[in-house]
Amino acid sequence: MTQVRDIMQKNVITIEHNKNALDASLLLRDKEISFLVIMKEGKPSGVVSERDIVRKIAAEDRLSSSVQLEEIMSKKFRWVTSDTMIEDAVQKMLNNNIRRLIVLDDEKLVGVITQTDLAEFLRSKLLINGTMDNIESEN
Repeated sequence: MTQVRDIMQKNVITIEHNKNALDASLLLRDKEISFLVIMKEGKPSGVVSERDIVRKIAAEDRLSSSVQLEEIMSKKFRWVTSDTMIEDAVQKMLNNNIRRLIVLDDEKLVGVITQTDLAEFLRSKLLINGTMDNIESEN
């Protein structure tokens, strides 16, 4: 059985809670990513996504340099541990209608798992299973 640790991204881009939306926007652009984990005192305290910035700043015609991240971040982020089974992580994402899960071990940020990670994993698994089925049917 595959666990989250087997497919999670370990290099998670973070930003401190006392930064503003402009800081976050620049980091998202420069790193070519779609979300950031907000850190406070060395622990995740929320997440902010491109979607948050569009809906809570751009669509309201607010000045991003004057909006603190704590004002727009999602504080109720979902998380799993690295030993969570992939099937359980997928179910948690589906049940909560979310695109990503933070991975915590002992309250420490160790990774993130996204819909893209899951799709790549499932695609590989399907290709491997299909290849194995073809080999078996030839024998």
